[in-house]
Amino acid sequence: MVTGASQGIGAGIARRLASHGLKVVACARNIEKIQELAEELSRSKSPGEVFAVRCNVRNEDEILNLFQQIKDKYGRLDICINNAGVCYPSTLIEGSTDHWREMFEVNVLGLSICTREAIKLMREKHIDDGQIIHISSMSGYRLTVKEEHFYASTKQAVRALTEGLRSELHQAGSRIRIASVSPANVETEMVARSRTSAQSTEPTFKALDVSDIEDAVVYIISAKPYVQIHDVLIRSVEQAR
Repeated sequence: MVTGASQGIGAGIARRLASHGLKVVACARNIEKIQELAEELSRSKSPGEVFAVRCNVRNEDEILNLFQQIKDKYGRLDICINNAGVCYPSTLIEGSTDHWREMFEVNVLGLSICTREAIKLMREKHIDDGQIIHISSMSGYRLTVKEEHFYASTKQAVRALTEGLRSELHQAGSRIRIASVSPANVETEMVARSRTSAQSTEPTFKALDVSDIEDAVVYIISAKPYVQIHDVLIRSVEQAR
């Protein structure tokens, strides 16, 4: 399962995993774009498939419906990739409460509910080699422009949630693995939308490509069952922070 799969990193991951023969449940608010992706893969005779589900991860009922559809169609879940995320330029002293609330509900709460339900389904189906992957951000490790301080706080929460989940699964004797992938600048639609006036000039370095994040996800999933690749930080070699 891949959340936020209608564009950018999520769509790239869904496409790449299907190319490796996986059955991918791809969800987002904009189901039309995912359906276009599913049709594209079908025409290209991809060895895998994409099953499109409309889901707003701010809505718990929609998340629960998503997992019910997974159970009804496939009966199991092996990999959960929490990619859905949102970033608004919103400072801590003048920011919009609505923007703060949406960032928290998508980046932290929605991610946590999806993770809980994924592990619940994996354990119900006795899948002890499942994989959870959070697509986070380098903002979970450093602060840059003031307009992204609240956004960074949500990604630092994801960092804590990743380690907390690893600890809980270990204590429970589970072999379900947890990983976090934290990219720096990636050329995606979300970055273009959230770029502030302070960042309006084009970067002087080559930003990451979506395929670079896809490569990291494939690397994590393809690791040997006893190997837990827990935390991956990715930035351009030319990027200072």
